[in-house]
Amino acid sequence: MDQRAAIPVTLPRDNPTQSYWQLEPDEIADLRSTASLPEKADTVIIGSGITGAAVAFNLLGNGASDIVMLEARQACSGATGRNGGHTKAASYRSFLDHEREYGTAVAVKIARLELANIRAVHKFAKDHGIECDSNQSDTVDVIYDPAQWELDQKAVKTMQDAMPGDDASVYTVHSAEEMRDKFFCGSGGDEGVYGGISYEAGSLSSYKLVIGVLKLCLAKGLNLQTNTPALSLEKLESGGWKVETPRGSIHARKIVLATNGYTARLWKKFQGIIVPLRGHVTAQRPGLNMPTQGLPSTYSFIYEKGYDYMIQRPKGTQFEGDIVIGGALVRAPEDGLEEYGTTDDTAFDDVILHSLQESLPKYFGDNWGADDPEGRIRKAWTGIMGYSPDGFPLVGEMPGEKDLWVSSSFQGHGMVLCWMCGRALVAMMDGRPGSDEELNSWFPEVYRITKERMRLNFHGRLHT
Repeated sequence: MDQRAAIPVTLPRDNPTQSYWQLEPDEIADLRSTASLPEKADTVIIGSGITGAAVAFNLLGNGASDIVMLEARQACSGATGRNGGHTKAASYRSFLDHEREYGTAVAVKIARLELANIRAVHKFAKDHGIECDSNQSDTVDVIYDPAQWELDQKAVKTMQDAMPGDDASVYTVHSAEEMRDKFFCGSGGDEGVYGGISYEAGSLSSYKLVIGVLKLCLAKGLNLQTNTPALSLEKLESGGWKVETPRGSIHARKIVLATNGYTARLWKKFQGIIVPLRGHVTAQRPGLNMPTQGLPSTYSFIYEKGYDYMIQRPKGTQFEGDIVIGGALVRAPEDGLEEYGTTDDTAFDDVILHSLQESLPKYFGDNWGADDPEGRIRKAWTGIMGYSPDGFPLVGEMPGEKDLWVSSSFQGHGMVLCWMCGRALVAMMDGRPGSDEELNSWFPEVYRITKERMRLNFHGRLHT
């Protein structure tokens, strides 16, 4: 893993695989608010995914102005626009580790933030009329590993004992029989289902959500510059920063790195601290035996050392009924080792892709039936995530570097972390009296960037 973590991080690649969510790029996909790059700005945000959008919206809402957003490719063309469409926390799966390492109070705060993030994202879309296929629903984890099944039941009980009556600890445990009867898993195909756990989650088009947020920001004066990669950062002796791009340089008082898996390309101290990891996702037409009314929830399929994650497109959406499934990292040789350190979202790993393509008849067995006459696979694509040594986001001001702010490294878990982390970062940037105390009431201290965290060694993704 040391060798993979040491691979120099590149800029986002040209001509990436086409994401299912971007089959019809939005009208602002290639927007440049001004024909030429501004020479200066108060704040430059690098990255136009959900983190960059959340930071911009919150800054503008607090009265900030003169904000420029740089995007290397099209708007929202990175991980946010290339994910699996899930808003799902699965907080119980990391709770025992968090409690053991950091104490019950921290573990509880993390679980609460994750659920709050899910709810906030869907509420924001509803409140602002953003059409993004928002669908708040339950989810179920289908467990295929006996050791994992025992551990997961213990984790649920531990959470419920630690936070009784709390919405973030509401889980229902299902028997193998219930998984067959209610969730259509375990009859035919892979019948090794031990049980399941269901809880609150949801799905949406993250691409449509973020495009909607960016349009709100543009109406408030955001200057968006797409197809303008940031090549380097330079700290100025007079204060502030210079960002070099292929179209010239821009001076800014503050920089925000909303660059997730690509962060080390711009600030080398993140090499080995935020490590890229390529993920694979497919969109598949449902088998002819699948329930015509749709599946009862979203899903994850949890097996030894890994998992797949899945949503079904809700009624009334484009390609309604399509099943979007991603994961299968550990199906590749050496548990997917070659996927770490790469930023190549122009290509696929054949083993992982094949596993995903064959996964649904295995999971749904007799309930799958024959493939759709048009074929099972509608689309397949890849995207680049960012992982840290301790499994947490890195949020805050870069230690020793005034006005270089970061919110990155979301562990493939961005749709339950990015929105609230963006809100937290803006609170830190504002630095208003009393704001830190309010922030600490809900934001986990372990997410803040520190010198100590910047010295950790990366060993792979956690909580699998």
